[in-house]
Amino acid sequence: QVVPSGGGLVQPGGSLRLSCRGSGSTFDGYGIAWFRQTPGKEHEAISCISSNSGSTKYVDSVKGRFTISRDNAKDSVYLQMNSLTPEDTGRYYCVAVDYGCLGYVNVRRTSWGQGTQVTVAS
Repeated sequence: QVVPSGGGLVQPGGSLRLSCRGSGSTFDGYGIAWFRQTPGKEHEAISCISSNSGSTKYVDSVKGRFTISRDNAKDSVYLQMNSLTPEDTGRYYCVAVDYGCLGYVNVRRTSWGQGTQVTVAS
């Protein structure tokens, strides 16, 4: 199980750091992906990090602004989000995926958990 946190209200151009905390002894065996959902839209995969941090992936809309990292000693993955825009507003979720992030953009869940809300507005 993984649980995201760290969302909030931030002005355009600001930054936020999301955290995803895992539980259980197998956290370091999984890639971790971040998804974002905006009202009326499907969950969109935005970033993924492989189990050993050897590979990171980003969708074009966040490249150069978001950085994903992980600390397996703390069972945690982080998403540093800079230069935020109103289009980044949404509820963010983290999901355990294939260890190498293979096919992460196509991952779907019947239950995504609570997520953490990010609102970018002035």
